[in-house]
Amino acid sequence: MRQLWMFLWALGLATLSGCGYNTLQSTDEQVKANWSEVLNQYQRRADLVPNLVRTVQGYASHEKDVLLQVTEARSRVGSMQMTPELANDPAALARFQQNQAQLGGALSRLLAVAESYPQLKSDTGFRDLQAQLEGTENRITVARNRYIKAVQAYNLSVRSFPSNLTAMAMGYQVKPNFSVENEQAISTAPTVDFGNNPATPAPVPAQ
Repeated sequence: MRQLWMFLWALGLATLSGCGYNTLQSTDEQVKANWSEVLNQYQRRADLVPNLVRTVQGYASHEKDVLLQVTEARSRVGSMQMTPELANDPAALARFQQNQAQLGGALSRLLAVAESYPQLKSDTGFRDLQAQLEGTENRITVARNRYIKAVQAYNLSVRSFPSNLTAMAMGYQVKPNFSVENEQAISTAPTVDFGNNPATPAPVPAQ
């Protein structure tokens, strides 16, 4: 009897493997890992905001509207529950993306304001924040792209035969993904530059 159960157990494992069970497991774990990295990088950007606002305020305190926009956008981002489950809810993911886009836009306006203040541009603390923000924007772009690809691979497994049968049996469902309105904008990290020369966009990698 024991040998029979061992045989059935081994047969069951082989069947699950042949039906894409292992692929579903590995791609699901990859999605989770990449989502965590996306959250880490967005949080890194949010953590830079208070110091950036204080630094700009020290030289341009009358730019209240722009400073308020950044603060409010950062508050909306911080009010969201950054949990793994957020990535599985299309509506929540859309709100997350919208809030992050609003924060990104507010930061861009704040940095544009700095162009009018030479003393601010030459401030060591500000230039350090500038470098950190530029690096963070690059990491956000990389993390987003990796997450998009991971979700695409997972969803392909969920939809493809015969792994789709295993997915239905095990409760795996298609995951929502980031909406990409401008592929070139996602592929090219934003440039943060306060030098005298205009920023030149980096070339988009060939597909």
